Order: sequence, then structure tokens, then C-alpha cells
Amino acid sequence: MEFPITNLLSSAESTQWILQHFHPQGLMCPKCGDPVTNASVFRTTKKSQLTDYRCCTCHSVYNLYTNTLFQQCHLTPQQVVLFLRGVLKGEASITLAAELKVSPQTVLNLRRDVQDSARFLQPNTRLTDAHTETDARSVFQNAGGKKRETP
Repeated sequence: MEFPITNLLSSAESTQWILQHFHPQGLMCPKCGDPVTNASVFRTTKKSQLTDYRCCTCHSVYNLYTNTLFQQCHLTPQQVVLFLRGVLKGEASITLAAELKVSPQTVLNLRRDVQDSARFLQPNTRLTDAHTETDARSVFQNAGGKKRETP
């Protein structure tokens, strides 16, 4: 059963979430680094409903998805948040595509990009023993013991 899940999130909440997680220092011009307060509104895109800004210093155009995996992607902010939620939950691409009302190929391509990015950002060093060791008593607490029957 398909459920119109994108209607559950507001555009403002989704935009704020993306801004907080993808641009923690705030939205800035990708070329000169000026904050969005020094930019003028250039246009609002039709499909993704994003506001594009033009930098007053270097005149480059940017938006919420600039320098992210979703650059040149026509998803709304609600669709991006729900896509990431679905990928992290391990939902099937077909199900996710139906919920977001996009093609399965779009979901597959974006999923691969997310996985490649995560793989690239993995540290190359091993974890120290302090991170991997657990208390041996808690691991072997009931090892080999008989299970008690519940009344």
C-alpha cells in the first residue's frame, strides 16, 4: 500500500533540517564564501521549489543543494529528507521510489551516491582496543547456562 508520505513534512522543516546537516556553518556562496545574507534571490525552481541565490560579490548562483549529492537533482526538500530516511532504514528502492513519486532509477542512482560517499568518508585506520573491547564478564555472562522456563 502506497502512502503519500511527502505530505507529512513541511517544506520549512525539511529545508531547515537540510540546512542544519548539509551546511552547518550556514548557506554560503561556493566560490567566494559570502553568507546568504549578502546574496539576492535569483529565482525559485519549479520542480524542486528551491530558492536560488545570486551572490552580490562574485555573481555565482547557488541553492540549498549546492556542493551536496543532491546538486542538479530535482527533488523537493521533503523528498530529500524522506529519501535519506528510507536509505538509512534500508527500505527497498522500489518502495522508496513509489513513496517519493520518482523513478526507481533515480532512487538507485542517489542511493549509490550516498553509499559511495559514506564508503569514501570511512576512516582508513583501525579502531583502538578501547573502542572495540567490552567487559569480558558481560559478554560471557550466561554462556553455556541453562535457560529457565517461564511459568
